[in-house]
Amino acid sequence: MAVDWIGFGYAALVTSGGVIGYAKAGSVPSLAAGLLFGSLAGLGAYQLSQNPSNVWISLITSGTLTAIMGTRFYNSGKFMPAGLIAGVSLLMVGRLAMKMVEKPHEK
Repeated sequence: MAVDWIGFGYAALVTSGGVIGYAKAGSVPSLAAGLLFGSLAGLGAYQLSQNPSNVWISLITSGTLTAIMGTRFYNSGKFMPAGLIAGVSLLMVGRLAMKMVEKPHEK
């Protein structure tokens, strides 16, 4: 059983983004969103580690962050933090879509 290190790294990035937003600007919504979405991404990575075909929580979390942060990046034009999170989330959506297409290995 392989651990989804990429998924856990993504969860840590999202969580740390919320914490940094709170530390720099005192933004409680950034902290709450970072903790919520980071926790959901961590749960999704854990589920992927247990069952490689269980991508739904990770896919919904990264898809939602792609849409939200992509819109914020489009409206503000600022790469940090919206563009970074939107880009990484889009990569996660692509990675998870590839996992859905792959055929499971025979045991």
